[in-house]
Amino acid sequence: MTASLDAAVAAFAPRLPLAVAYSGGADSTALLVACATRWPGQVVAIHVNHGLQAAAAGFESHCRSACGALGVPLHAERIDARHAPGESPEDAARRGRYEAIHRAALREGVACVALAQHADDQVETVLLALSRGAGIAGLAGMRPAWEQDGVDYCRPLLEVSAADIRVWLKARGVEWIEDPSNESEAYTRNRIRSRVLPALREAFPTALNTFARSARHAAQAQSVLEEVAAEDLQRVGTPPDIAALRSLGRARQANVLRHWLRSAHEAQASTAQLEELQRQVAACATRGHDIRLRVGEGFVQRDGARLVFTPSV
Repeated sequence: MTASLDAAVAAFAPRLPLAVAYSGGADSTALLVACATRWPGQVVAIHVNHGLQAAAAGFESHCRSACGALGVPLHAERIDARHAPGESPEDAARRGRYEAIHRAALREGVACVALAQHADDQVETVLLALSRGAGIAGLAGMRPAWEQDGVDYCRPLLEVSAADIRVWLKARGVEWIEDPSNESEAYTRNRIRSRVLPALREAFPTALNTFARSARHAAQAQSVLEEVAAEDLQRVGTPPDIAALRSLGRARQANVLRHWLRSAHEAQASTAQLEELQRQVAACATRGHDIRLRVGEGFVQRDGARLVFTPSV
């Protein structure tokens, strides 16, 4: 059974002052109202105007009016969220939105930012990860909390369903706006929401809870993998010693290589790239064997006894 919104907010214990990422939609509206009620005078709202729709100005105007009625300061950030060639529009908008929220959080000196993703969003995220062949990290779904540059980020509604959020708002007579882009099946997440989730609920009525539980199990497993990877990276060194890498089992080797690339160079290796890198490491039994493989925005290369990462110029 999913949690109630009131119970989720009651269990939420953020550092103050608190910012709520506020789009004007049902989810962020409920979170903003609940937080402003619980911590009066300690909450601000951050609204990101993507400028991608004609309705964007209307969204911002609605948010200003709603915040005025609540007595909550609104900080509106305007961004250019157009996607680069080869980048998905959804990913570009998401990246731009989080960057804008973070800039505003640092500028306004808030201690914590609350994000309104809920249980349905978590299931969609896990299904999207499955469709892409993701590993444990992807199947863990969205993180409930993390820290960046001294600012805490929290998702207190991850165990609350979208339906319960709307019931909560209607019971209080609170209005929200619907983003028309949420109805467009040009976006993969929207197709999951409109087609897959209803069928899943019909076949498995408890899917919302069981998928969320699976995501928590995956998150725990991912945490263990990261601890092991950090320990192994100390053993193989930074940059990694090739002989030390070759002494590890294949799965553990993949784990530490992925961790090294991500933690030291913010590079994300695809499955194919990682498998090819491991193949080359396995073949690297002589001094003359060269390694040069593109990963992310750079290259993994052999430098004597070690692997190094060189960013693209």
